[in-house]
Amino acid sequence: MQINGSVALVTGGNRGLGEQFVRALLDAGAAKVYAGSRDPRKVTVPGAVPLALDVTDADSVRAAAEQAGDVALLVNNAGSSTGAGVLDGPLDDFRTEFDTHVLGTLAMTRAFAPALARAGGGAVLNVLSVLSWVTLPPSAGYSAAKSAAWSITNSARLALAGQGTQVTALHVGYMDTDMAANADAPKSDPAKVARLALDGVESGLHEVLADDLSRQVRAGLSGGVAALYPQLARPAAG
Repeated sequence: MQINGSVALVTGGNRGLGEQFVRALLDAGAAKVYAGSRDPRKVTVPGAVPLALDVTDADSVRAAAEQAGDVALLVNNAGSSTGAGVLDGPLDDFRTEFDTHVLGTLAMTRAFAPALARAGGGAVLNVLSVLSWVTLPPSAGYSAAKSAAWSITNSARLALAGQGTQVTALHVGYMDTDMAANADAPKSDPAKVARLALDGVESGLHEVLADDLSRQVRAGLSGGVAALYPQLARPAAG
């Protein structure tokens, strides 16, 4: 789809990658960009339209769909990171991750599908992660939710094809945002990631792999568990 002249909505549009999406959309000539946030007063990008939105609340999603019925591009960016592990921590942290990344994405896609149809099909961009394909023990909840969100994205791509809606997934590793502030690893510039993802939308790509790590992990999926987790490889018989 063409971004110039379009109307877009970015969930979690008040900070981090979401804020960069809002800026990149406006720079690309979008006619209107709704920036969704639980507290719309935190939306500070000049030219953005603040929109009260909590993707985990059905009434909030419904109200947003009524208010922003002219959307042609939906960017499902809102996220959470509880640090939930498999063997410890409250199960509610897992629920938070799934409520946000999976059910929130699903709720938004369902709610805005009619608006996208009215716009001639439009597009959905789901912000996923390299952790859609590989997991880290300290972020098991986040990884599991992103993996499920990848499945939802693939399902939505098939379900929305009939109305001409394009569905693009963004996969990326660590970015230089508040969420990854404590990560000791190479980090991508979220402004560059946002521009790359939007270029992918305009090019009609199904998936955008925004960094070398995502490309390497994606390529390694065919190698099985041992390829993704070398620590589980069996030592050679001696």
